[in-house]
Amino acid sequence: MAELSPIQQRVLESRYLQPGETKWEHVVERVVNFVGQSEPQEIKERFFEMLLNFWFVPNSPTLMNAGTTLGDLCACYVLPIHDNMESIFTTLYDMAMIQKCGGGTGFDFSELRPKGSAVSSTQGVASGPVSFLNIYNAATAEIKQGGRRRGANMAVLRYDHPDIMDFITAKHDPTKLTNFNLSVAVTDTFMQEVTGEGTYFYSPDDELFKQITESAWGTGDPGLLFIDTANRSNPVPSLGRLTSTNPCGESWLLPYESCVLGALNLSKPEVVTNLHELTMLAVRFLDDIIDVTKYASPKIEEATRCTRKIGLGVMGFADYLIQRGIPYSTERARQCASSLMGLIQTSAYMGSALLAAERGIPDGLRGLAPNDPWSKRRNAQCTIIAPTGTTSMLAGCSSGIEPLYSLVTVHEQQMEGDKFTTVNIARPEAIPDEVWDYVLERGCWPKTSRLHDIYRTAHEVSWRDHVAMQAAFQMCVDNAVSKTINMPNNATPEDVNNAFVLAWKSGCKGVTVYRDGSKPEQVLSAPKVVRVEVEAEVEAAAYERESILLGFTRKVKTGLGSLYVTINGDDDGQPVELFATIGRAGTEIAAFTESLARMISLALRNDIPLSSITHQLLGIGGSNAGGFGEEKYLSVPDAIGKVLLMSPQILSAFEDITTEDYPERLDLCPECGQVLSFQEGCAQCPSCGYSRC
Repeated sequence: MAELSPIQQRVLESRYLQPGETKWEHVVERVVNFVGQSEPQEIKERFFEMLLNFWFVPNSPTLMNAGTTLGDLCACYVLPIHDNMESIFTTLYDMAMIQKCGGGTGFDFSELRPKGSAVSSTQGVASGPVSFLNIYNAATAEIKQGGRRRGANMAVLRYDHPDIMDFITAKHDPTKLTNFNLSVAVTDTFMQEVTGEGTYFYSPDDELFKQITESAWGTGDPGLLFIDTANRSNPVPSLGRLTSTNPCGESWLLPYESCVLGALNLSKPEVVTNLHELTMLAVRFLDDIIDVTKYASPKIEEATRCTRKIGLGVMGFADYLIQRGIPYSTERARQCASSLMGLIQTSAYMGSALLAAERGIPDGLRGLAPNDPWSKRRNAQCTIIAPTGTTSMLAGCSSGIEPLYSLVTVHEQQMEGDKFTTVNIARPEAIPDEVWDYVLERGCWPKTSRLHDIYRTAHEVSWRDHVAMQAAFQMCVDNAVSKTINMPNNATPEDVNNAFVLAWKSGCKGVTVYRDGSKPEQVLSAPKVVRVEVEAEVEAAAYERESILLGFTRKVKTGLGSLYVTINGDDDGQPVELFATIGRAGTEIAAFTESLARMISLALRNDIPLSSITHQLLGIGGSNAGGFGEEKYLSVPDAIGKVLLMSPQILSAFEDITTEDYPERLDLCPECGQVLSFQEGCAQCPSCGYSRC
């Protein structure tokens, strides 16, 4: 095994080492001895080799809890919530026990009666699903998973629930439900109606779908779950209907079921060469976990052992493509995805069938369709594409099936007194120094380079190609695929609408979109280091930005979409920076707005009087002579100037407020303070390995 890089070592130390352990080898030895305790020595040695070389990595709860007093090694759970207080709070307790050990939980709140309904037992009225969502969220905030990370949840509500609008908008306040992902469960009938393929010329669902897409465009929530698509591949329909998933949407489970996950590392040549053998070995490892894990409740143990669902996926797929010079956004890349995953799927079923012959078929699988060529298998489901944010950082490869988020990661947290940079790609031969310097500085390849397409980063891949790649993997996966459909900041709600429709038509079982910068109404500002270059004759004063600033955001409706103006101030309440973004606009107006905000920030930081700045902005006319919005703003500069006039009195309200009064930001890492990226349905820190879903 090669020596670990600094970031691999950091992730290992912060997440997985137990007392007395100092090396990855120690973790592997503990995990293999616990998971493989019933295996012959030869198999245990193969397990050890597979994990030590990062050919395969199991989910984080296994690495954290194997051989410890916690002992719960599964990652994904779905718990039922029925329409009574006993069920609601029993499930809350089960959630706490699961999250204490590092598992993620999913819930379908659709059974709960709507807000305002009569409650006969108390002669009162029901508070509705969203109110209980807040209770679950608060409980999760007090639990730290496995002592290493905070819990994560998925909340699902059917599109036809009377409280669906409250649910869709529940995260419009970014300080609310910070421990939940939200998904609306929709049927084929719903999608047919909203796409014009149904029986009605106009359906009430059209307006609902519009609200869903606009909310997803604005905040990233909710996602969609296609429940009919999922249930068509439900391997055990006699045991119930699938209604919910784990936090990242890839693991559809019946009530009380859990699933253990793991990923094969496609960046390793040894894995690709021996994919069949390693797949069957990994299936054996995951099946062993089901027998040794300590379950949070007897119901969970019974349901899990009944179907023995496992989730074998991949990581390092972007590395695999880069190594072969295949651009991510091509049909050839998607063919590679289907080919690789098809082999893994077949090999996983073969491994499961061999285990069934050796160890027996669980009760839940005795009624499988006789025409299923793998009906006599041990695991109801074998393959999945799950997030691998932290484990892929540990393994030193790209995350899941995502393209590289950046070619260069700057780790701001100091190690041994120095900051360090991780270059996520190897330098190709015969690349001029000036081109390589561009890559190191910008984190992406120059668009004029012939290598740009091969090294295209997540935000350089179109949303259509993101969806197409998810669909390519879904064809050969028997559970589902966790993937974020990244969109640029200037994407429109119509783009989100089209992405949702394309995902449904392509056979995906769910979809999540994230538009870059779509969380503008944040109380605190991101600790972003901005380098401003000015002409030689302009002598700008040095400005050292605080890591946390307080401010406010003003939303202004314009004919080009909503303009968001954020102003942050220093400890004295004086404005020191301004950010402005405008949606549903072309690249020119978006670039103009951003550049104007940068120049205003530069002026504020160099003590240009606020009155002088606003004097230059106010009254500038635009094409809309009558003005827009309630304040009749004449133009974007006029609107920004009027918002600036509000800043002194509003910022003064923050003078006596400390940062402890504010909840945790979703876009800042709580452990090292760096900006989180959004991948695979999760917020992930590229600097220290922290993740939350």
